Amino acid sequence: MKPSQFPWLVAILFIAALASPSSAADHKPPNILFILADDQSYKTVGGYPESWPWVKTPNIDALAASGVRFQGAYLGSWCMPSRAALLTGHWPHGIESMRMAGKYPDSTYDPQQCPFWPKVFREHGYQTAQIGKWHTGEDAGWGRDWDYQMVWNRPKHPENAGAYYKDEIIAANGEEQTIPGYPADNYNKWACDYIRGAHRDPQKPWYLWLCYGNIHGPSIPPARNKGMYQDAAVPEPADILPPRPGKPEYLNLTQAWARTEDGHIVFSAGGGEASEDGKAGSVQGAGKPGKQKKGFEDWVRQVNECVPVVDDGVGQLIAALRETGQLENTLVVYSADQGFAMGEHGCRMKVAPYDANYRSPFIVSMPGTVATGKVCPQVVSSVDLITTFFAFAGLEQPWKMHGRDITPLLRDPAMAWPYPCLYEHTGETYGKDVGKILRNKPQKAEHQHVPWYDAVVQDGWKYIHYLRAGEIEELYDLRKDPEELTNLAATPEQKERLEKLRAVLLEELHRTDASYADTLGLAPGK
Repeated sequence: MKPSQFPWLVAILFIAALASPSSAADHKPPNILFILADDQSYKTVGGYPESWPWVKTPNIDALAASGVRFQGAYLGSWCMPSRAALLTGHWPHGIESMRMAGKYPDSTYDPQQCPFWPKVFREHGYQTAQIGKWHTGEDAGWGRDWDYQMVWNRPKHPENAGAYYKDEIIAANGEEQTIPGYPADNYNKWACDYIRGAHRDPQKPWYLWLCYGNIHGPSIPPARNKGMYQDAAVPEPADILPPRPGKPEYLNLTQAWARTEDGHIVFSAGGGEASEDGKAGSVQGAGKPGKQKKGFEDWVRQVNECVPVVDDGVGQLIAALRETGQLENTLVVYSADQGFAMGEHGCRMKVAPYDANYRSPFIVSMPGTVATGKVCPQVVSSVDLITTFFAFAGLEQPWKMHGRDITPLLRDPAMAWPYPCLYEHTGETYGKDVGKILRNKPQKAEHQHVPWYDAVVQDGWKYIHYLRAGEIEELYDLRKDPEELTNLAATPEQKERLEKLRAVLLEELHRTDASYADTLGLAPGK
């Protein structure tokens, strides 16, 4: 029997479809709101147990209470490769044509060799939007990858690249203008306007990538938040000063702190994050010759005072979703492009392979779909996130991506997860050029004094393998030693585990098509 032969049956089925909770309207693909802070350690989010007890982030904590707070994420070693991975679904070793070019932070890429996936979402009915910081090529993709864009394009305007906390040159859908005010406040307004319906078709699902500049150096909080932590106690990390037995020698070159004669810890002359001219060891705010250098405690307080404006934004965004009836159909992700060490291992920088440097907060919420009020002990990567976005949108990946779909963890955060988490650092180098440098000019395999590396985390253990020959290996029991103070790689008791994780890393490099995988001596007997 065909329904077309019985018009009355067609009518009944049509009315039933309208009344049914499984109607097509109810199956609208989910919106995706991806909130990305900049250089934010998980220790600056109050809901993380490692945070200072005085840290206040009520809205981010409420987001975690409505969803799943992961142990953390490894999204990238610094701004540009992190964003490149988040736009391609590839680790840097699989991203072709990406280059640093010209005066820092200039960069470039070939869209044919290096397509960004938001274009694919547009082709399948999504409206895509990007607001805030851009640090991946002068071409920010307006009209190709993004339907709506309010972008602070740092590579395109090196003269404005340091304007994290002052007037920025913003390209509004390709039209440039200088926008006054505190940038994060501007971003919050633009994002809330978009959620409420501005600049988009209300019938289409949307993807919004909101990229804050907070809390990147020079870490200047808005006037309303200055001094809110002025009396907060800040304990010194155990290894803020050397010696560090069992640690690699490069940490002596990245040492960013010194103790004064009166016993205070202050910025030292060397070490630290690169300044806006790309030179390591010249951090803004470190103090000029003849001036008093910033103290450790004051600097940690200042960094944390840059977070509340982002936390306020999270609250405003969730309120806008709730008011417009979109909350239950919007996947909300909160993270940062990477972490930032605040004294741990003597660092004042990202880049290094330790959790203090690299690991960022990672929170996912979607009421009714994602588990509520749960903590997941796993860590995930940038490429996992992109694979998961495609799964939520019901779209096939347009090219082979390096991540794994973490949807099962969003439903059951306590489930056994058999997969390792790979992450890496190859400096300013991408694609097949990584292997070329390792073969021909291995001495150049470093960035800001940190040798290139690949690392894996699995079952509470971390293995770090530096890609430059002659460097030591590192192995940490993250459950017993979360601050990564004791390197167990050379201990006989961990020989079997070390060999196992070497094999896991090699398998991950092969799985993600790393051209240099078989040159690292990770195979048994090498």
